[in-house]
Amino acid sequence: MKQLSAGALLLVLMASPASAQTPAAPRLAVPRTSDGKPDLNGVWQALSTADWDLQDHAARLGVPAGQGVVEGNDIPYTPAALAQKQQNVKNRATADPESKCFLLGVPRTMYAPYPFQIVQSPVYIAILSEYAHTTRSVLNSEHPPGPITWFMGDSRGRWEGDTLVVDVKYFTDQTWFDRVGNFHSADLHVVERYTMETPDHIRYEATLEDPKVFTRPWKIAFTLYRRKEPNVRVLEYECYAYAQEEQARRGELGPR
Repeated sequence: MKQLSAGALLLVLMASPASAQTPAAPRLAVPRTSDGKPDLNGVWQALSTADWDLQDHAARLGVPAGQGVVEGNDIPYTPAALAQKQQNVKNRATADPESKCFLLGVPRTMYAPYPFQIVQSPVYIAILSEYAHTTRSVLNSEHPPGPITWFMGDSRGRWEGDTLVVDVKYFTDQTWFDRVGNFHSADLHVVERYTMETPDHIRYEATLEDPKVFTRPWKIAFTLYRRKEPNVRVLEYECYAYAQEEQARRGELGPR
């Protein structure tokens, strides 16, 4: 048989049908509950640096470099709100509500550096965080009549196919999105989407709207990872106790 030249062999390989290529790995089936919904039960944690800064940022003292989780890396502040954000940055050491041990709000509680547990049933979902015993109740019903002011807002959930959609409103304005002063007003409205992509990964997306602070809705997205250590569980982070210990060490606490 006549041998093919190197060039002719290359042409033959380039012309090979796509079916001859290695097929893509099949997508892993996700676990499901008795009612057929994706089973989100378990301990999860984000592995991003969004709690330090939602947007792309370089490393600095005490802060790791990180890639942002904001779609387009742009937070669309109004001019007045941008000025407030810049003022927040200057005062972040003491102005960040986290430094006062306030609850972190939504969506910050989802990417803060603490694990959390999802407990799921057909009519009720709870999200239990290690940080300061934070508990979110996601009910399958309509929001109550407002106005109401809560640190964690009011969460109401529904399923759209295999995606859990959680509508959250009725916030206080006493939380930030991160440690560099990105903030919101009490009119914040958040729509979260939880999509289980594999048994150990949830795609988390949140659309944020607040006409008092932003010129348009904007979106964040990242992955939640299942914690798989043997006997993994959510422990306790008593922020108030640690804050008081630090104040006592500095001599800032007087007699009770």
